Amino acid sequence: MTDISIVLGSESDSLVADKAKKILDEHKVDYEVVVLSAHRNPEELAEYVKNSNSKIFIGIAGLSAALPGTIAAHTDKPVIGVPVNAKLGGLDSLLSIAQMPKGVPVACVGIGRADNAALLAMKILNLPRH
Repeated sequence: MTDISIVLGSESDSLVADKAKKILDEHKVDYEVVVLSAHRNPEELAEYVKNSNSKIFIGIAGLSAALPGTIAAHTDKPVIGVPVNAKLGGLDSLLSIAQMPKGVPVACVGIGRADNAALLAMKILNLPRH
C-alpha cells in the first residue's frame, strides 16, 4: 500500500512536486507521482482516485486549481491541496483550494509549499520523521 499519492495537474507543476518528493525521500516515505488534470483527464482522474490504495492525496495545481477538490469528490481519504503560482501570484489557486464547499474538505498549504504538504501528510498518517 502506498502511503501518499502526489497528483499534479500538469507536468509544469513538477518543480513544486519536487519539494514534496525531497521531504518524503528524506524520511523514507512510500509515495507515487501521477500527472492527471481535473479538466483534461476527468475520467482518468476519477478512476485513479477511486482505485488508488494510497492513504492520502496531495493535489498540486495552479490557475483554477480544481484538482484537489476533484480528488476529494472521489474519495473519503484526506486531501491536501498545494496552490501553484501560475497567475495572479498564486492567489487564484489558493482561494480555489481554500474555498471548498461544505462536505468536500481539502486542507490547503501555502502557495508552492509542497514541502509543507508532505510534512502535513506525514503528521496525518502519524509517520515517524527520520
